[in-house]
Amino acid sequence: MPEKFYITTPIYYVNSDPHIGSAYTTIVADVIARYKRIMGYDVFFLTGTDEHGQKILQAATQNGEDPQSFCDKLAAKFKNLWKDLNITNDYFIRTTNEDHMRVVQSFVSKMKENGDVYKGKYQGWYCIPCETYWSEEDLDESKICPSCGRELKFIAEDNYFFRLSKYTDKLLKHYEENPDFVQPDFRRNEMLKILQSGLKDLSITRTTFSWGVPMPDDLQHVIYVWVDALINYISAVGFMKDESRFSYYWPADLHLIGKEINRFHSIVWPAMLMSVGLPLPKKVFAHGWLTVNGQKISKSLGNAIDPRFLADKYGNDVVRFYLLRDIVFGKDGDFSEQNLVNRLNADLANNYGNLLHRTTAMIKKHFNSKLPERDLSDSKLVEEVMTAVKSFTHLMDTLQITQALDKAMELLTLANKYFDEKKPWILAKDENKKPLGSVLYNVCEILLKVAVMLAPIMPETSLDVMNRLGFNGDISEQLLSTWGVLKSKDTVKHGKPLFTKIQEKQTKPVVNTQLQEDNLISIDEFKKIQLKVGKVLRAEKIPKSKKLLKLIVDLGPLGQRQIIAGIANYYEPQGLLGKSIVVVINLKPVKLMGLESQGMLLAAKSDAELKILTVDGSIEPGSAIS
Repeated sequence: MPEKFYITTPIYYVNSDPHIGSAYTTIVADVIARYKRIMGYDVFFLTGTDEHGQKILQAATQNGEDPQSFCDKLAAKFKNLWKDLNITNDYFIRTTNEDHMRVVQSFVSKMKENGDVYKGKYQGWYCIPCETYWSEEDLDESKICPSCGRELKFIAEDNYFFRLSKYTDKLLKHYEENPDFVQPDFRRNEMLKILQSGLKDLSITRTTFSWGVPMPDDLQHVIYVWVDALINYISAVGFMKDESRFSYYWPADLHLIGKEINRFHSIVWPAMLMSVGLPLPKKVFAHGWLTVNGQKISKSLGNAIDPRFLADKYGNDVVRFYLLRDIVFGKDGDFSEQNLVNRLNADLANNYGNLLHRTTAMIKKHFNSKLPERDLSDSKLVEEVMTAVKSFTHLMDTLQITQALDKAMELLTLANKYFDEKKPWILAKDENKKPLGSVLYNVCEILLKVAVMLAPIMPETSLDVMNRLGFNGDISEQLLSTWGVLKSKDTVKHGKPLFTKIQEKQTKPVVNTQLQEDNLISIDEFKKIQLKVGKVLRAEKIPKSKKLLKLIVDLGPLGQRQIIAGIANYYEPQGLLGKSIVVVINLKPVKLMGLESQGMLLAAKSDAELKILTVDGSIEPGSAIS
């Protein structure tokens, strides 16, 4: 019976459309799942959507929809995207599934029965977008969320609490006995620091809204969205419903997550499992953030790229290759379409496709499209290839995926060098074709190894390459561990180039028309925005802030307004005095660093600079802009 491998992605919050950032995590999980299947594992790959909480309720209300209909629509977008991207998940869970909700209630009831849940009163600062409470010691006087930078809301309510503090020592012991439990190491060290400082009990219910799983025996409370969400990992594999299935798959072998939710997965979730007496997952891997051209992914910035548009333009396999090749798995990385094109041209078209093309062309010309015999042995070459393959499997097994991909590319470099050094175009002039045949056979065998190594990342391309090389069997570990898999006399197919190079003039930024359509507004909606000319009277830096300036702006008949603007990295206060700027005057006031901002100035920003919008010529402050 094969060994099982249970891998999960985080379940994605459905308050907005999926984008390249969420696709990155799912693609990486798919790569790992495909690799494990090749290596003979019985894989269960889980992904899904997180659909409860105040943020979802607010987003639904703003869209004029009931929350269930809103979630149904967004969940379908995630499911359809994963289908379009050829993701091989075995199950898609939704936290609004009735079976999941029953498991959540049973799980929390068991925690309560074990004495780990009690009722108390919570008073503190809450971030709605992050669905997170913060204590006074976590904050400065500005009361800004340390995670997202937004203003916090002070909340006082009766809650149920989980005795998280009870599990501090047990978690420390588990970390000590299982040094690979949280990866990479620097993420593990971050969690250790939190544990060593001591844990505080966690509020696990809410009473200010009702969109969530009701608390058993106290329906005035709904269960905290994070408690609800984490339990998906066991509800999806039969906990309290199909115990034989659950005992087979649990514990999970790998929770793959983004670094921002590491604390919930590496501290809160293990403590919850300890509370009910269940085994802990074997590994939590917290990867870095993905930015686009150096900027955080944001719909308002217009860089929340729908991965479909990239896939349609360059192909699924090319996008997957780029994400795994250019972004070191585990660290923060930046998506750049230009870098994608560079990788396509250099690594794929030149090194991979060109080698395949010229090899199959020579076999077609000199061996009537039949794979030649391997007459001459080249033990040094074989040793180098098999050493690289062994390194590849070790790196994949230890989740060093980018480094594993490097090994595949090193093999391509080795094969190209071997091809050039052996000069098959000269060998072809000799009547004895055996030396030529041996060289071409060896290159084909290396190309087969590369195709198998890249199969988890570029599944469609790998099948194409293997077919061209005359191999039509199943992809398995044996193809990697054995030299001489290809059989002489099998038919080799010489076709069009594997990849088409993109010329510079052909490269145009991917435009996400769907997102643009979603952002279209009517003229009546635009008229709601009140723009006025404002003259800067005073400007000064804000202590403890590197980005913000405080401006006092004259708006003529409307009086003076205080505006807090994030332009300190681009302007000195003195340089702003007297400027006539464009101000949005009907925004709801917000507090930034404890100071109220009563409007917003407009500015244009590129990758390297920012320029505020000013008015051409002299005009009275308070004049309308239309």
